[in-house]
Order: sequence, then C-alpha cells, then structure tokens
Amino acid sequence: MLNFSKIKKSLLTAIWFMFLTFPIMVIHINPVEKAVEWRWHNMFLVGAGSFLLSLLWHYLIKKKERCFKDAGACESDTAPFLQRFMNEPRLYKPALSALTVISLSFPFLFSSYQVNIMTTALMYAVLGLGLNIVVGLAGLLDLGYVAFYAVGAYSYALLNHHFGLGFWTVLPVGALLGALFGILLGFPVLRLRGDYLAIVTLGFGEIIRLILENWNEFSFGPSGIANIARPSFFGMQFPLKGATIYIYFLMIALALFTVFVVSRLQNSRIGRAWEALREDEIACQAMGIDKTRTKLSAFALGATWAGMMGVVFAARTTFINPASFTFIESAIILSIVVLGGMGSIPGVIAGAFILILLPEHLRVFSEYRMLIFGAVLIIMMVFRPQGMISMTRRIYRFENVKEGRGIDK
Repeated sequence: MLNFSKIKKSLLTAIWFMFLTFPIMVIHINPVEKAVEWRWHNMFLVGAGSFLLSLLWHYLIKKKERCFKDAGACESDTAPFLQRFMNEPRLYKPALSALTVISLSFPFLFSSYQVNIMTTALMYAVLGLGLNIVVGLAGLLDLGYVAFYAVGAYSYALLNHHFGLGFWTVLPVGALLGALFGILLGFPVLRLRGDYLAIVTLGFGEIIRLILENWNEFSFGPSGIANIARPSFFGMQFPLKGATIYIYFLMIALALFTVFVVSRLQNSRIGRAWEALREDEIACQAMGIDKTRTKLSAFALGATWAGMMGVVFAARTTFINPASFTFIESAIILSIVVLGGMGSIPGVIAGAFILILLPEHLRVFSEYRMLIFGAVLIIMMVFRPQGMISMTRRIYRFENVKEGRGIDK
C-alpha cells in the first residue's frame, strides 16, 4: 500500500499541474462577445486526473522495486503473456493457421486504404528487423538508418528513370548498394561507441539527405522523381488496385524471408559474435573475435534490408523526394525496435504493427499523437525497458548421462 508521503507527493503534483495548465484549460476568451469564460470544471478534471495518475505511478514504481528485490515473487506477473503463448505449441499453432488465413484473405475483405496501411506496417517490420541487427544484436546505436532506406529508393528511381530497369532487376542492386553504404559508414566509426557513435550515424543520415536535396543534376533535388514503374509479374503490369494487392503479397513474402534469414543469422556464429560485442566489446576482442569484421558485417547486413525496402517504397509510391527520408523516419524505426524488444524478432514485428497501425486507426487523437507516443515510450522505458517481448537467451545443459561415456549436451 502507498504511505502518506506518496499521497502527499501526488497531491502536490496535482496542484502543480493545475497551476501550469490554468491559463490554457480554465481561461477562455470569447472574441465575439468580448468576454472571458472561466472553465473551472477543467481545472478540477486536470487536478483529479493528475492526482490519480501520480498515485498509479508511485504504486507501479513500488511494485517494480518489490519485484526487483524478490524476483521469484513476481515472476509470473512480469513474464510476458506473448512469451508464454509462443512457448506453447497447442496455442500458437492454431493461432498461426488463423493468422495465415486472415493474411491471405485480407486484401479481398478490406478496402485498398486498409491494404496500404498493412503494407506500410509490413515494410516497417522489415526495416525494424534490419535495424535490430545493428542495435538489438550488435549493440551499435544507429540514428542514421534512414540513409540506407534512401539509397535503395533512389537507386531504383534513378536506374528506372535513366535506363528503364525494372523492379526485380534493381531489388538486389538496392540491397547491395545498401550493404556497400553500410560498410562505408562502418569504417569511420569502428573505434566509436555510445553517444559518439549515435552522433556520427545521425550526421551520416543528414549528409545523405542534404546531398539528395541539393544535387539537382543527380537526384532532381526537392522536386523528386515521379512516374516510377510499379512491380510487374513476369512482365505483366497491374492497375492501381491490383498493384496494391500485389505489393501487399510481395511484402508478406519479403517479411517471411527476412524473419527466416535474421533468425538464422541470430543463431549462427556471427550472431553469437554480435551478442558478445554488445555485452562487452573488450571481452569480445579478448576471446579472439575480430571486432572490425563483426561491426562491419552488422552495419552491412542491417543496411541490406533498408536498401531492399527503399526499392519497394519507390515502386509502391511511384514518387520519391528527400522529404520522405528525414530523421523522424530513423526515430520511428528505432522506436519500433526499442518498444518491441531489442534482439527479439516477434517483439520488433509487434512493435511495428502497434506504432504504424494504431495512429492510423486512432486519427481522432491526431493532435495528441506525438504526446501519446512520447508518454508510451517513457512508460515502457521505466517499467519494461526490455520491451514488450524480450529476447530469450538459449540455455544449454551438459549432463553426464552415464559414467565413463563423456558429457552429452
């Protein structure tokens, strides 16, 4: 239970909020009647709401501290429901079958607008999985991830505009160019870590955007590139609605391919090297792991998916300009990784769907979108810093099954 000091703090917090919001929430000037309206009920609502929220905040903080002292007492409460769900085949197999049916029938049951939103969510899920390699597995904070996204988009737009190359021809080219730029970024930052690494990657992203915005002869500047060809199916072009459905199924295939590759990488030798680099860089190097190769591989493979999604983005919108690749895009992708759970593939996918789908379906709160977004991130970082679905560590047991026959795994 909360003691009197916490209630007193909550009361002081409520009074402080009432004082701060008094000019905005209480005083209303009517210019038509030249009168001042006093909305005292708003002040009461602000006070009561902030008081109750403050009490809830103190209660959750106290509960977190109690659970931290006695981990076993709150193990069942803190274990994520989705984690327990995924460890039970009798539950997740029917759910997976139902999800497959819904995914395949989705574009035929809903409007093109809903299909477009779902396609965007799938694209951000793939982008989040790519950044998850760099941030979640290797522990390298990258704030300029949107630069590789822009490289992929402009590679398809320029090659299609000047040479008439199609989507399927440029898709691997965009991935390779993204990997190349990832290596170019990785070399200068090999000795950097933490905040310094974040600042350099942020600068790299802004440099790419400014080059695209000011080099008119190369990228057509702020005007952008229009009339980019949509993906074809063995040379067959689709109308707008057909192309929307086709890109949706294409994104499902690319998302499944990304999940497969990233999961294999995570469980491979290079994946274990990334995790060792994230945990302790000095110990990682002392164990004989090539730090240079490990970092460069993380930047290159993470940027590969951004380059691929850039090609898909250009083909989907048929128009791109530098305004589509601002820092806020990198921030959203990073928020997807942090909110879902760094290093967790299901967590990143869930984070992408939450951060992309919810704002579209809750447009009634569009004026408070960024406020709610910031509040959710703060609450997550305080009460669940590992994200919605934290990464599970593999546990290996060695048991001497029979004396004289060695140790079995």
